[in-house]
Amino acid sequence: MAVVQFMVSLDLSVVNVGLPQIRTSLGFSEVGLTWVIHAYALTFGGLLLLGGKIADLFGRKKLVLIGLTVFGVASLAGGFATEPGHLVGARAGQGVGAAMLAPAALALLTSTFPSGKERAKAFGVWSAVNAAGAAFGVLIGGVLTEYAGWEWVMFVNVPMVVIALILARRIAADAPSVTRGRPDILGTVLATAGMSLLVFGVVRTDQHPWTSSTTITTLAAAVLLLAVFLYVEKTTSRDPLIRLGLFANRSVAGANLFVLLLGGAMASAFYFVSLYLQRVLGSGPARTGVEFLPFALGVVVGSVLAIKLAASLAPRMVLAIGGGLTGIGFAWFSLFTADGSFASDVLGPSIVASIGIGLCLAPMASLGTGGVAAHEAGAASALLNSSRQIGAALGLAALGTAAHARTGDVGTLEALTDGYSLGMIIGAVIVVGGVVIALAALPRSSPEAASAATEH
Repeated sequence: MAVVQFMVSLDLSVVNVGLPQIRTSLGFSEVGLTWVIHAYALTFGGLLLLGGKIADLFGRKKLVLIGLTVFGVASLAGGFATEPGHLVGARAGQGVGAAMLAPAALALLTSTFPSGKERAKAFGVWSAVNAAGAAFGVLIGGVLTEYAGWEWVMFVNVPMVVIALILARRIAADAPSVTRGRPDILGTVLATAGMSLLVFGVVRTDQHPWTSSTTITTLAAAVLLLAVFLYVEKTTSRDPLIRLGLFANRSVAGANLFVLLLGGAMASAFYFVSLYLQRVLGSGPARTGVEFLPFALGVVVGSVLAIKLAASLAPRMVLAIGGGLTGIGFAWFSLFTADGSFASDVLGPSIVASIGIGLCLAPMASLGTGGVAAHEAGAASALLNSSRQIGAALGLAALGTAAHARTGDVGTLEALTDGYSLGMIIGAVIVVGGVVIALAALPRSSPEAASAATEH
């Protein structure tokens, strides 16, 4: 499951550094190039809830094997793409595979390690590779693009798929944990359409501003579809896509709110720091990747610390400490200077923020799936992943817009730096807001102890 999560996280960032070379090689337009990113985000975010439900209905191991196959085939096809449509289609296929993999893998982890120290260790490993995948994606993408060609940012997934398939086959087969009733087809269509439209509306704010009629109409339609979905889930006599009673579990509700906020701040931080290194400090793709290494290593350190702290502190306190450190690190990033350097402006805040993120991820995943009945582990896992994806899309679009507004059309290094600094300080405030939610909303005791609250 660690290999699976590393691969899924890697693909959220590995392609980014190779975009200029992809544009030149395949003849993308400026607008069309954004769909190399958006196609993955759209299918991944839009199909997560459905993937979680299918995992509960038909077995998580089975869905992991199918998802790995889909992801591997799509990656192979993307590497051989000869025109823009081929690559965008392959990226969409990767998103479909990831939407199967992410909730099924986390649900398997949850059911295999239901409580105790082993659960803390398992989620520590999972969280380390989860964030390290995103951070190492920049390094791997930069090195492969510069020395092997952009095709290898797609081909790199194939050996990981093969390894994961070999390991996943050794997992004991899990029986479907849900007695199949009549499927909630209407709810499934509404949720998938609403989530996809929401992500679609947000990611296109780089072309259509937040105040444009296109964006307002798209987001309004998404909200309407999701509101109707919630009504259908509450009133349906069929087997719902997601039981709304899950939100009565304080652990699930609090963790999802936290990951929504942290996901937005994290995605924005990766974006702004990468742009600062390349556009202001002048680092090339490979060097930018290397300069992200301290961040990746810091996440691993934070994840190890989270395992040790879990023995003496409640998960919500570990989460709060991690969120506090992350906020401090992001605020430190906001002190960017136009004539700065990696050592003075990036290294220190990278270490502080990454250790904080590492501390957050394990308890966040454990709380988001803790105290949940076995037959709903896939749904809870999908919900947590959906919150992270929506948070990342919303946060990056909103903070990117704020940074661009601060920069304006000046284009000088000072103006760019001012924009990135504003984005980072807003991100710090968002994370601190998440800490407040964690302390106020999450249960003081372990979520497993409160599982009875979610059984009815």
